[in-house]
Amino acid sequence: MNPFEMVVLIVIVVTIGKVLQARFGGVRNKRGHEFGPGRDDGATENENRRLREELTAMKDRLAVLERLATDSNDSGARLDREIEKLRDRP
Repeated sequence: MNPFEMVVLIVIVVTIGKVLQARFGGVRNKRGHEFGPGRDDGATENENRRLREELTAMKDRLAVLERLATDSNDSGARLDREIEKLRDRP
C-alpha cells in the first residue's frame, strides 16, 4: 500500500466515523459543548417549556388584538378596558 492510498483510506474512515457520530450520537464543537440529537438535559427542557408558555401567551394577546381591530361597533370605553387587560397580563 503506497502512502497516497493510506491517506485516502484514513480520510474515508474518519468521514464515515463523523457521519455515524452525527447521525446517532451527540456531536461536540471545538469548545467541547455537546449539541445535536444526543443533547437531552433538564435546562433544555425547562427552556422549551418556558418558550411554549410565552408563545401561548403571545397567541392569546394577538387574538385579543385581532378582535379589537376587527370590531367596528365598539365604544371607546370597551376598547380602553381591553387594552388595560392586556397590560395586566404577564
